[in-house]
Amino acid sequence: QVQLVESGGGLVQAGGSLRLSCEASGNIFTINVMGWYRQAPGKQRELVATMTSARSTNYADSVKGRFTISRDNAKNSVYLQMNSLKPEDTAVYYCNSRGLYSDFSLFDSWGRGTQVTVSS
Repeated sequence: QVQLVESGGGLVQAGGSLRLSCEASGNIFTINVMGWYRQAPGKQRELVATMTSARSTNYADSVKGRFTISRDNAKNSVYLQMNSLKPEDTAVYYCNSRGLYSDFSLFDSWGRGTQVTVSS
């Protein structure tokens, strides 16, 4: 199993910033992809941003230019710097990690989520 622990969520005023962190632990050989997804009540989960081990990124159009994803491979961690936050960014943000266990089998793990609330 791979455990993901998220932190950094909270309440912020529109236009403000938050930085989310996620650390993966377990018998990990390598993490190929780490990223963030979000889900607002009554809406489907959507991709926010992902990054591969080769630093290839994928952002939702709605966050491009405002959010920045980064990784620290040595710490098996991923971060999401969120600037110019808007009320529509309000959601539960989930960390996702995919890669290989030490025995080279695949894992696809999710964190329990962290609440981000942006007030207007």
